[in-house]
Amino acid sequence: MPTRLPLVLRRCHTCAAELFRASGKFRVNANHKLIDVWLLVLCTSCGETAKLTVLERVHVRSVRPDLLDRLHANDLDLTAELLQDPTVLRRNRIALDWADAWRLETDGPVHRDDGAIDVSARFAARIPVRPVRLMAEGCGLSRAGVERLIEEGKIVSVARLGGRLSGDFTFTLKR
Repeated sequence: MPTRLPLVLRRCHTCAAELFRASGKFRVNANHKLIDVWLLVLCTSCGETAKLTVLERVHVRSVRPDLLDRLHANDLDLTAELLQDPTVLRRNRIALDWADAWRLETDGPVHRDDGAIDVSARFAARIPVRPVRLMAEGCGLSRAGVERLIEEGKIVSVARLGGRLSGDFTFTLKR
């Protein structure tokens, strides 16, 4: 589950810091029939405002009215959606820092007859996390301990457990 919006990795022109936080505010500028939209972010060090381009020189009629209403209302949910939009990330050449921006919620495991435990990990938002880290936190083990169990074949999954995942996956913990 996400606990806050991720930080934006981008260099500040004023103080050279590299982290910005989303303010949740949009700047909408119309010039005749064309519209520009920016998401405002604030430097975590000096507070300087920077703009992330959301829409650029787009015809007003091509923007959905509900989207325009959400932009004018500074919708925080829209901010979260746009920060995860690959097009916005690529256009602005930024990356996101998800450290301490999520928490793990656990339910009881599903035990099988052979003593194995089936575990299903579901993401409430597209947060890139290392599966080994999730397993370590959820099972109360160290990451090295989880990696050892994977090497021994005691943890198996169809999903690739190395690297990062941002989608749901399942794994089985064998006895």
